[in-house]
Amino acid sequence: MNVTTSRHGNVVVAHVTETRLTYPILADFATTVAGLVAAGEKQILVDLSTVGYVDSATIGCLMDLYRQASTAGGQFKLSGVQKRVETMLTMTGAHNFLEVYGDQASALASFGG
Repeated sequence: MNVTTSRHGNVVVAHVTETRLTYPILADFATTVAGLVAAGEKQILVDLSTVGYVDSATIGCLMDLYRQASTAGGQFKLSGVQKRVETMLTMTGAHNFLEVYGDQASALASFGG
C-alpha cells in the first residue's frame, strides 16, 4: 500500500509513501482517502512530502477527493507539496480549490484545532 494514516486530534493525515504518485498506483491512495470520507472523517490532510511527481490522473483524483470531502461537509488539504507537484497543481488550476501548506505543522494548525 502506498499510503498510511495517522490521527492528530480531529485531523486524519494520509501519508503518501511513494515518490511518484501516478495512475497505475492511485487505487490504494484513492480507496484509503475515500474510505475516510465515507467513515465520516471531516478533517483530512494529505501529506505529499515524499511525492516528487504527479500526473494528470493524480490531479483529477485529488480534485475528486476534495469534492467528496466538501460534499460531506468536511475539509481536504495538502501538505509537504514539492515544487514540481505545486507547478502541476497551478497549471491545472487545482490550486484554486485545494489548500496547500508547506509542511504538516502549518497544515494541521490551519484546521484550527
